[in-house]
Amino acid sequence: MVRVSSDETTKMASVKQKKTKNLKATKEEEKEEEMKLEKEEEEEKKSPKKRKADDEGEEDSKMEVSEDTKSSRPFFPPAKKEKLQQSETRKIPVPNNRYTPLKDNWEKVYTPLVEHLKLEVRFNLKTKNVEIRTGKETEDPNSIQKAADFVTAFVYGFDIEDSLALIRLDDLYLETFDIKDVKQTLQGDHLSRAIGRVAGKGGKTRFTIENATRTRIVLADSRVHILGSYQNIQIARRAICNLILGSPPSKVYGNLKAFAEKVRDRF
Repeated sequence: MVRVSSDETTKMASVKQKKTKNLKATKEEEKEEEMKLEKEEEEEKKSPKKRKADDEGEEDSKMEVSEDTKSSRPFFPPAKKEKLQQSETRKIPVPNNRYTPLKDNWEKVYTPLVEHLKLEVRFNLKTKNVEIRTGKETEDPNSIQKAADFVTAFVYGFDIEDSLALIRLDDLYLETFDIKDVKQTLQGDHLSRAIGRVAGKGGKTRFTIENATRTRIVLADSRVHILGSYQNIQIARRAICNLILGSPPSKVYGNLKAFAEKVRDRF
């Protein structure tokens, strides 16, 4: 027979006690987990409104996070207009018949170009050209084109006040065409009669077209110059072309009257 000491017996008993305790603890934990799952299932069945509230709370937190990210974006100030490094030039030839009016109104011509558009202007006596150039103080790169349109309108024969509108407004344009481009067979007396139909007695027809279409028209020999917005220029040109082709003025007046009523209703 093998004798077992008292120490060994106590060790064996303690090991058995530990195993039983561990088994009891695991069983209790399993029971607790089962009880928790059952409670959660019951709560989900009873309160579906709580789910919605939880979901809304999550959405609100997401929105707050997105707003925080938006506010954290960097802010950049608007870009400043860069000054032109290279100077641009425009040359506008002046015909002999407009040399004297340009000389008389020279101060009115160069003042808006120099003071408002910050450009450099001179009149070349040898070549008879108005020369416009950008300088160091020029801010807007499109100002030189506006200045060139302004001077060309005055050279074509428009009043200085009407030409200034090209500088002040952005939606104004110049259009020029020859009467012979509309009807190439016009020569001699037929050409002069066509010009007379466009002008009318004492300029009545021209004034009527100008007032109806809100444009300005200049008749220079066989050339027609129109100043106005794009749509108005097209209507005025159509009326002038109809007169050149031989339409009676009464018919043209009727079309212009209908157009003027449309514009009035629009405004």
